[in-house]
Amino acid sequence: MTNTAWPVLPHGPIEQLEENLWLVTGDLPRIGLKRTMTLARMADGRLAIYNAVALDPAAMQALERLGDPAVLLVPSAYHRIDAARFKTRYPQSKVLCPTAARKAVSKVVALDGTYDDFPSDPSVSVRLLGGLGGTEGVMFVRSQRGTTAVVNDCLFNMPHNRGLGGFITRYITQSSAGPRVSRLARLGLVKDKAAYRAELESLASMPGLIRVVVAHHVPITESVGDTLRAVAKTL
Repeated sequence: MTNTAWPVLPHGPIEQLEENLWLVTGDLPRIGLKRTMTLARMADGRLAIYNAVALDPAAMQALERLGDPAVLLVPSAYHRIDAARFKTRYPQSKVLCPTAARKAVSKVVALDGTYDDFPSDPSVSVRLLGGLGGTEGVMFVRSQRGTTAVVNDCLFNMPHNRGLGGFITRYITQSSAGPRVSRLARLGLVKDKAAYRAELESLASMPGLIRVVVAHHVPITESVGDTLRAVAKTL
């Protein structure tokens, strides 16, 4: 496989959200987007890594102290940048992706299966989201305080930015001023609006849901259920 060098883009620290859940926010090259990597510790102590981001040496050592990287979840065909690098570093890990992303993801890293092959675990689970044609899914992380849902580009929560990048995200992709479903997601990801609306409403009604982590910028943490219902109504 190619793309196995270890270039590190600017990123923040590993931020602990729960006793078994951590988040890292990093930069993307040439565009004004932040990307997030989510680390979830499964019941057996191993890690599920969602949307891998190459970190500096000290941060990678800190990551490894959290648990053995066992599952690498590539969340979509467009979030593959560091997948092969992590597989090279952790060859024992299993690489999984959504069903419809297999062809694109397999071009950069060898796959061990799809989200259907995620190991059964009481703390962490993964499934596809309805209405998206198998392109994206959700990871659920159950902690003492409640459940966190981790999604990808099907839901945005980012502020307006200045400059050309801010103009693009505000007026062209319509991905800023979230939470929202961006114009790009409406055009390229959402295959069945009614089914995806039902998924958002189902998430909104999930007992104990305390946050939704999105692929870019900040998690949704305030009035999570009401926020998801409001987003669902826009579809």
